[in-house]
Amino acid sequence: MMSEHLLPEDIVALARRVVDENRAAGRTIAVAESCTGGLVSAALTEIPGSSDVFVAGFVTYADEAKIALLGVAQDVIATFGAVSLATAWSMAHGAVAKANADVAVAITGIAGPGGGSDRKPVGTVIYARALAGDDPEKALTDERRFGDLGRGGIRHQAALCALELLLPPTAADLA
Repeated sequence: MMSEHLLPEDIVALARRVVDENRAAGRTIAVAESCTGGLVSAALTEIPGSSDVFVAGFVTYADEAKIALLGVAQDVIATFGAVSLATAWSMAHGAVAKANADVAVAITGIAGPGGGSDRKPVGTVIYARALAGDDPEKALTDERRFGDLGRGGIRHQAALCALELLLPPTAADLA
């Protein structure tokens, strides 16, 4: 017998919070994923009624997809690399614009087992969050280095971080 959910419970529980809290805040959300390959979008769609808030998920694994679907400039990828703050920032802004969402989170990284370097080892994941109508300079970007947790472990942690970034700010956050 299969469990009620296809994905790990911690991811589903956080996705439920994201859907419920964004619904309460009247916000729509979009996701631009690379190394997570649709995991965040899948988590959000595990939640009944997620269509109230979840507008679109873009899985842009290849650089060409980031350029064609999200409008990431080829120069950004050529200069900074696909796994960079600049690329994640561009992905998040592209997702907000293309999906006409209130907020979008982008995830790009190196899930391994290969592909890492001294500067960007396996387990490096870059995030960006963009809000519609916000000053582009205010977009949040972050880099996490999870270490080599294995491909599944890195993708799991990356999805949790992305979901956390989709939670609306609390009164304490705004103070």
